[in-house]
Amino acid sequence: MTNENQTASKAPRIPPAAYALCLCIGLVGANSLALGPIAPRVAESFASDVPAVMMASAAFGIGTAASALLLAGLIDRFGAGRMLRYALIAFLVALAASGAAPVLSAFVGAQLLAGLAAGLALPSIYTLAALAAPAGRESDTLGVVLFGWTLSMVAGVSLSAVVADLFGWRMVYAIVVVAGVAAMAGTTKLTAGGTATGRAAPSPLSALRVPGIAPLLLACAAFMASFYGVYAYVGDHLHRVLGLPVSAGGLLALCYGLGFGATTFLDRWIDRLGPARLLPMFFAVVGAVYLVMSLVAASYPALLAVVFFWGMANHAGLNVLILRLGALDASRRGAIMGLNSSVTYLALFAGTTGFGPLYARAGFPALAGLAVALMLVAALAAALAPRSVIPGQAAGLSPEPRTDAGS
Repeated sequence: MTNENQTASKAPRIPPAAYALCLCIGLVGANSLALGPIAPRVAESFASDVPAVMMASAAFGIGTAASALLLAGLIDRFGAGRMLRYALIAFLVALAASGAAPVLSAFVGAQLLAGLAAGLALPSIYTLAALAAPAGRESDTLGVVLFGWTLSMVAGVSLSAVVADLFGWRMVYAIVVVAGVAAMAGTTKLTAGGTATGRAAPSPLSALRVPGIAPLLLACAAFMASFYGVYAYVGDHLHRVLGLPVSAGGLLALCYGLGFGATTFLDRWIDRLGPARLLPMFFAVVGAVYLVMSLVAASYPALLAVVFFWGMANHAGLNVLILRLGALDASRRGAIMGLNSSVTYLALFAGTTGFGPLYARAGFPALAGLAVALMLVAALAAALAPRSVIPGQAAGLSPEPRTDAGS
């Protein structure tokens, strides 16, 4: 019994850097996910419709994808922490411009700028998470960082719908800017995080030669397109089809966020069971959730319950996907995470623009049905990805970079 207690006491702790990175994820997530629930209010303000307003979300996705593809190599050259800080400054400027936009075109432009900043911030965050993670606790550490998406859902997205109803949608962006300043304060010790090589920044496209990356990126594209395609229009479905107030979308986002956060407590089992064998199963579970969602789309209480499990399944899938990608090649981790972010937000663009016409013609259940098909593609691609890489060894974690990351 004494030996067991001593072993437990010697278990490496999750470093403080993970919690700072969690706040940064929450900041990016609050912007990328808040527009869906408040889109009806934004559309009314600009005398437009929801699909037109969601072009701002598509612009954010395109900006993020382009930035991650063209600039993520700077992470491996100058250090992830330093690049994260610069990206956050640009991101806050874009948020302020979004809230002050006088016309829809200006709003879309501001969201494009936000995407350019996010495309550098997200790969930096995921790279720092890998550097900070103690050996054997990679999934736990990443789970803490990914909890930022829960913060954005629970404290950001769910409240944004209420704030939009009470004070107008512009107040939502004002609040996020204030929260962003607080998040930046936690990045002070991360300014030198990562390994600054000083060499010319490699293009993330060079990481396409890494063995095993292609099927994982395909899985990422299908996974994210299904999520953003469904999420973009669920708020309008609740408001226009079910006749509920905009704040109903906030409660739905809250349920999703609580489900996403609940899975954090299961992350330690991922390290024990192995990410490679779990990823196809998790993607299949996400597909099953979409199938149920298509069947209960007419019932708000049933949707709330299903969305909770949607959050749980998405957290598990995202955690394992990033673990698998980050473990492929430690020397190109910044470039690989850049490719991941680029594919993710190209999928955001494809989801919001491609799902829109289907939603207009066939309604929300058809969106969930298309998402089922995409998740089958994701599960198959994940199953075909090579399993030869051992995450704990390939992560390239050493005491030095973990210290640099703020641990």
